[in-house]
Amino acid sequence: MVARPGVCDGESYNQAAHSRPASAFHHATGAGTSGECPVSNNRPMPFRFTIVLVLSFVCLAVPTWADGHAGVDAYKRGDYATALREWRPLAEQGDAGAQFYLGTLYAFGQGVPQDYAAARQWYEKAAAQGDVRAQNNLGTLYRDRQGVPQDYTKARQWFEKAAAQGVAQPQYNLGLLYVEGQGVPQDYTKARQWFEKAAAQGHAGAQYNLGTLYRDGQGVPQDYTKARQWFEKAAAQGVAQAQNNLGLLYYNGQGVPQDYAMARQWFEKSAAQGHARAQLNLGTLYAFGRGVPQDYAAARQWYEQAAAQGLADAQTSLGMLYEEGLGVPQDNVRTYMWYSLAAAHSTGTSQKLAADRRDEVADRMTPAQIAEAQQLAREWKPKSK
Repeated sequence: MVARPGVCDGESYNQAAHSRPASAFHHATGAGTSGECPVSNNRPMPFRFTIVLVLSFVCLAVPTWADGHAGVDAYKRGDYATALREWRPLAEQGDAGAQFYLGTLYAFGQGVPQDYAAARQWYEKAAAQGDVRAQNNLGTLYRDRQGVPQDYTKARQWFEKAAAQGVAQPQYNLGLLYVEGQGVPQDYTKARQWFEKAAAQGHAGAQYNLGTLYRDGQGVPQDYTKARQWFEKAAAQGVAQAQNNLGLLYYNGQGVPQDYAMARQWFEKSAAQGHARAQLNLGTLYAFGRGVPQDYAAARQWYEQAAAQGLADAQTSLGMLYEEGLGVPQDNVRTYMWYSLAAAHSTGTSQKLAADRRDEVADRMTPAQIAEAQQLAREWKPKSK
């Protein structure tokens, strides 16, 4: 699957293998690890830009009709009522650009109640006249089941019409369909071909997913150097996932000489954007003293940020710190709480590790302490990044 940053073979997102070490924390950092593979291994869904980015065309496109400028100017300053008033007569007269813009207002609920069905109707009118933006957005509506029954085949057909006009976003969207086998047989080679077309135009999501295909050897021979090159292009555009993945390449010495200091720098860029896995990975570097002086207090701070987003591996890591009193006072109540949360937010081996650790610490707790820890776990709420 595309867009799956990771380091340890055979592991998947939120299903990393942990072992119960003899000395509790040092060999199982909670970063999605097993033994000496301490950096977070995660495999999220393909990186996807949604219809929101597609509709940035509204601000970029120049109308081909004189009266349309007033609507665009009004839209840019947030005066959607005026934009609606300017565009509706033009759309009703059959102007494709105005039809697209009117569909946009309905898609976002700007100046009108949000209505995907109405958005679809206006997009269809514009798309029938060859408007590439409307064609792409129709594909998005069918893919995401907005105003229409979900239909990947129709999504593909609209994306193909738009992609044939050489636009990056629908080319990228077609790549996603081939990665996921939606409306087409799964085919990483075809996905790569569409991503390459979009990436050549600077599409950050396509650049990121190309890096993932090369890293994982999907549709191409595995090539960490090319993976690094594509991740660098996406990272330069601020894609947090790409920055985290570059850190992983430097951590593991894949496509680059192993360099923990460089890994830290890329993790920091990603973590600054709130990327939970990068925050977890920074915590792991501080816990092990790799690329930084060993500092359990700093590790705790990064683990806390990732754990606050509901990342189970970070919650397990915090439990380990509290269990051993590393960077924090030893605290069985907090230990039990974090292990409980990690068990609730994970599956498979990770879930068993957290549950087993929770049950072990429970043997050293009074009933009142267990009740307190359970109450803290019930009251805990995740924070958005």
